[in-house]
Amino acid sequence: MTWFVSSIIQSPPSIWITGMSAVNVISMANVTYAEISGKHLKYSKFWNQNQSTHTKFSSRFGMLFFYTPSFLAGLASFWLFPHHHHNFRFLLLVSALTIHFFKRIFEVIFIHKYSGSVMVDSGVVISLSYLISTSIMIYSQYLSQELGEPSIDLKFLGIFLFLVGISGNFYHHYLLSKMRKDGEKEYKIPKGGLFDFVVCPHYLFEILGFVGVSFISQNLYALSYAIGVILYLTGRSYATRKWYLSKFEDFPQHVKAIYPYLF
Repeated sequence: MTWFVSSIIQSPPSIWITGMSAVNVISMANVTYAEISGKHLKYSKFWNQNQSTHTKFSSRFGMLFFYTPSFLAGLASFWLFPHHHHNFRFLLLVSALTIHFFKRIFEVIFIHKYSGSVMVDSGVVISLSYLISTSIMIYSQYLSQELGEPSIDLKFLGIFLFLVGISGNFYHHYLLSKMRKDGEKEYKIPKGGLFDFVVCPHYLFEILGFVGVSFISQNLYALSYAIGVILYLTGRSYATRKWYLSKFEDFPQHVKAIYPYLF
């Protein structure tokens, strides 16, 4: 079993990276528990329910604030590590992360329709979390190059999962945007695509995307980040389904939170 794991996942020779991998999983588990318990990060529908006089961003600016630093970190890494682009795995990882955050920014500007706000403290926490995790993932991959290639190569499966994830996520974000006309602020029960089976198919595809990133990387920190994404988005989807059940009397009971027919 130990041989099998070591054949798939590489841990760079850095106690700091190993420690941050553990911290990442533990912190995301805590955030997941908070989401399930009703203590939500204050954005999207959960912030709109609890307006206050605290300083806040518009939702569009808040989302740009979430994603832009990480996108710039991805772009900067092409310049900061120019001599390591001959390493295909490193290039794939940096490209996947940069494309992911570019897509997010594109959606914020051209796809999503917003009606609420983002509390500043939540915005800062989320933006820093994305930036720190992206930077560590790239640096960890840089350190891992000296270890050579894993015995079991998953990067092509990772590319496939990443492309399926990012495409499915974009498609369901597009469906969500078409539900609300300009100027409308009311939430509606999502329909179409996998929305007929789960409340948050866009989360499911985001999970697939980051599992793909972890397969591209085959690095301990990337794996820990994927586990953190799975935990958080599962918790967030549970809270989202609970919110829909409380708001809509006609919400279909067979529609699960994130995993069709399961949860």
